[in-house]
Amino acid sequence: MAALLRCPVLARNPRLLRAMSTAPARPQTGAPPEGSPCPFMALGARGGEGPPFVQRAAPELQEDVTPPPDHGDPPRGGRGPGLAAGIWGPPRGPPRAAAGGESARGRVPVRGAAREDAFPYEALLGARLAGLRRSHTYREFTALARRARDPPSALLGTPPRLVQLWCSNDYLGMSRHPEVLRAARAALVAHGLGAGGTRNIAGTAPLHGALERALARLHRQPRACLFSSCFAANDTALATLARLLPGCHFFSDAGNHASMVQGILRSGAPKHVFRHNDPQHLDELLGRSPPGVPKIVAFESVHSMDGSIAPLAELCDVAHAHGALTFVDEVHAVGLYGARGGGIAERDGVSAKVDVVSGTLGKAVGAVGGYIAGSDALVDAVRSFGPGFIFTTALPPAVVGGALAALRVLGGPEGGALRRSHQRNAKHLRVLLRDRGVPALPAPSHIVPVPVGDALAATRLSRALLERGMFVQAINPPTVPRGGELLRIAPTPQHSPEMMERLADQLSECWGALGLPRDSPLGPSCASCQRPLHFSLMSAWERQHFQQGEIPATA
Repeated sequence: MAALLRCPVLARNPRLLRAMSTAPARPQTGAPPEGSPCPFMALGARGGEGPPFVQRAAPELQEDVTPPPDHGDPPRGGRGPGLAAGIWGPPRGPPRAAAGGESARGRVPVRGAAREDAFPYEALLGARLAGLRRSHTYREFTALARRARDPPSALLGTPPRLVQLWCSNDYLGMSRHPEVLRAARAALVAHGLGAGGTRNIAGTAPLHGALERALARLHRQPRACLFSSCFAANDTALATLARLLPGCHFFSDAGNHASMVQGILRSGAPKHVFRHNDPQHLDELLGRSPPGVPKIVAFESVHSMDGSIAPLAELCDVAHAHGALTFVDEVHAVGLYGARGGGIAERDGVSAKVDVVSGTLGKAVGAVGGYIAGSDALVDAVRSFGPGFIFTTALPPAVVGGALAALRVLGGPEGGALRRSHQRNAKHLRVLLRDRGVPALPAPSHIVPVPVGDALAATRLSRALLERGMFVQAINPPTVPRGGELLRIAPTPQHSPEMMERLADQLSECWGALGLPRDSPLGPSCASCQRPLHFSLMSAWERQHFQQGEIPATA
């Protein structure tokens, strides 16, 4: 009777349970099949006189009647250990291992048992990881609890201590803006946490369409399409376009992000690499390409690591002169440049020269996700044929609602004020570092790169600064080429002048302690205090008095 009560089938059929429990006992001429306590199977094994509807299933079909493994993992059918224990009762002891590394049933391999000639997966992967550690490029994540109410600070460690963030891509603090948080909360309460599926299967909400229309307007393009990330947007769009355009050739900037490189490689199309931000070299390569074939020129408007800004108009003109499409990654420019935050193309007034623009919601917009914008046919083709869009769950409504609110803020007067403060702080920090001989690159953007040139030294600098309460992540290969290791500093409007002075002082001290070479300050100095003069940071009154010689300066 106890075996009958454990049967899940009889538990759902009381009448059959009563009939089975009152049936006369039969003489047991054989043991039940090994590993199967089911009463149906037990009856069928007694002299072969079981009910006609009882048949022994093949072992590979017995997922739902296989005892759970002893290590506590649920059976392959997906049932948890509690349900499995209720069905099977107490464990029967360890399974008997058969010869050749298989269980007694002859079907399921015993965990840990391997053939002598099996491939050494763990050893090979461990050796590759050891190589990363030897080259000081193994990535260790720093767990920081950002404080939304007190930017740019975060809590680190146990017990928690306060640190300042100096490398976040939340450039303008939109992730914590009150209007953004209100919109995200409203969408969360109205629609729930997740989107519920892919865009095709119950995952499209009115918010998704509204955000796509807003992004299309931002870039002055007919249409936009959301992705789970800008990596997915670049990868999917480039690979899909190349498959749809017969004989397509790519012309890729040497400094392109890994997402564009990956999409181009996956496409299998011929690739030609031109020197970073070099329109003349691009022109030479395009001139050698086969005439009449489709061509795509792909590059970033603001380079994510060296902070350079592409000559957008010249690159687009060269591409169009050879009949190529332009694919411009504005990831590090969206929200940060232009009157409405439309990027370098909007700032330079050349939006009409960009055929496809890709951007992110995960940096200046303060959310997560990516997108492309372009012509109706092009965007619709990527939407309809791109697996990275078709088979991915849609962005959560709370993210989409928050991103919409962020775009409204960035497109208004507050966004303009944040952009001006952001640029001013980046310029000021660059000057403070160069004053101290720390070789910050003279990049024209908001990114302040400090080249180190050695992975171990960059990691030591980062750790030394963290001990002093400032987090600046070391950037090592594969993000940058070997020898291009650097600290990538990203001041925000929330960093005060006092914070920037302290960072410059501490970084200079750590720089000297490691014996790294310094640069000489450039330009004239004040004859009184001997500090370098930076006319770009002065007011018009100050510049006038220095340049007219009323205040002495030395060359």
